[in-house]
Amino acid sequence: MIHAHIAHRPLLVFAATLAALAAQEPGSRYARAVEYNRDIRPILAENCFPCHGPDEKARKAKLRLDRADGAYAAREEMPAITPRKPEQSDLWLRVTTADQEQRMPPEDSHRILTETQKQKLRAWIEQGAAYAEHWSFVPPHKTESPSPDLAPIDALVRARLAEEGLQPAPEADRATLIRRASLDLTGLPPSAEEVAAFVADPDPNAYERLLDRLFASPHYGERMALPWLDAARYADTNGFSIDGGRHAWLWRDYVIHAFATNKPYDRFLFEQIAGD
Repeated sequence: MIHAHIAHRPLLVFAATLAALAAQEPGSRYARAVEYNRDIRPILAENCFPCHGPDEKARKAKLRLDRADGAYAAREEMPAITPRKPEQSDLWLRVTTADQEQRMPPEDSHRILTETQKQKLRAWIEQGAAYAEHWSFVPPHKTESPSPDLAPIDALVRARLAEEGLQPAPEADRATLIRRASLDLTGLPPSAEEVAAFVADPDPNAYERLLDRLFASPHYGERMALPWLDAARYADTNGFSIDGGRHAWLWRDYVIHAFATNKPYDRFLFEQIAGD
């Protein structure tokens, strides 16, 4: 199902975890294993592939970084990447040099690597600079829960917190909970009356009933559909200068209805592909 009707509290814990991790010193979180698809491909795709990627016509210096054989290949200076040896990797030397003429990405690209991104690249090279297939070609595998007595997402979040030496954030008060849930699921803040009623509700299942009410709201489908519509660059009009007949709102309403009625995700994708 699209929303799977899960309790929302683990997502709030997860958000707090991300905030705590982001507050650490740059690079400190990358002492753990670096994954190419998660940590490195986004950096290379944004900053390097436009000139050193799969497009042969746009490729510069005969250097291809989107494939291991191109990155490891011998060159006049040194390989772009020498696994486990950052100081013998031209990629590392170029992104850290103080020489503006040699630094990558070049100044005229208007791309700048952050210190955290540089440390990710260094850690990746030190750990062997292993490439990986695009995630869409990698068969999924089931991860064993580190704590079977907890909900899966709670168990994974708790394990990561322990790995980073952090403690879970304290549970939010009820006024904060209803505000977070309402904004997440409908995009709208709760009314003062709704907050007061939830805070005063003694029922131990009050939070679950709150989620049921938010899932049933007509605004739930609108809120959930928004990222999908944004990804498709949906707009109600063509623009004021060429605003003729337009019927894309039919698809917009279809997406909203799919989320509002909890259409099975496989069916949703099937219908999207059929519509294209």
